[in-house]
Amino acid sequence: MRESGNPSSNARFGPYAADLRTGELRKHGRKIRLAGLSFQILAMLLERPGELLTRDEIRAKLWPADTFVDFEHGMNTAVRKLRDALGDSAKKPRFIETLPRRGYRFIAAVEAVASTSAPAAAPLPAADSGSAAASSPGWVGQVATVSDAAGGNFVLLPVDEDTLAEKESYEAAHDDLGLTLMVAAEKLLLVPCGTKVKILEARQPLGGCRVRILEGHFIGVIAFAPTKYLLGLRETAEGS
Repeated sequence: MRESGNPSSNARFGPYAADLRTGELRKHGRKIRLAGLSFQILAMLLERPGELLTRDEIRAKLWPADTFVDFEHGMNTAVRKLRDALGDSAKKPRFIETLPRRGYRFIAAVEAVASTSAPAAAPLPAADSGSAAASSPGWVGQVATVSDAAGGNFVLLPVDEDTLAEKESYEAAHDDLGLTLMVAAEKLLLVPCGTKVKILEARQPLGGCRVRILEGHFIGVIAFAPTKYLLGLRETAEGS
């Protein structure tokens, strides 16, 4: 049964534990890959176990009104990936029940667990020759704000540098369908301007930084943010 009182950032169900603050899912303590829209849908279900979560509610929260993507396909894909991660079945569900044409319901018992301390940050990959510090203007650890100089309400953040290159190729070709498919596949994250992110790595400060999203629908998710979208960064002296 879900505990009452202050909301917890951790939830347990069966052999699984979800950290809603960092966006991590574990089974018997072992981390399971589940990011982007799939984890956000899981978080919404865990917030209301036993209750119907309608498809309209999911769409309104994860696909803003001015987002031109095939959210039906994106939602179906995200739920399928979520079920795969949980080893669940739509026909014989243990965790997520489908209510045809209406939405989904989390049917397993959920235990809210209070967080006592923040988990240790995962180690960053080793830097290439020259090291991160040598090429970074001291941004690592800083918090920046996602912004669009063109005045848009959202920016598309790729999950890594390779995805950034793919995104830029579609933009150069004015291929909106290609960008839509990348959003549906969770390779691009639609992040509202004003969202706070923490710089994890800045080996290519002129091109962009590896960041962790600190709030909103993608809280805890790691992405690659082009520097032009990062507002409020300060250059600091090395070794300070």
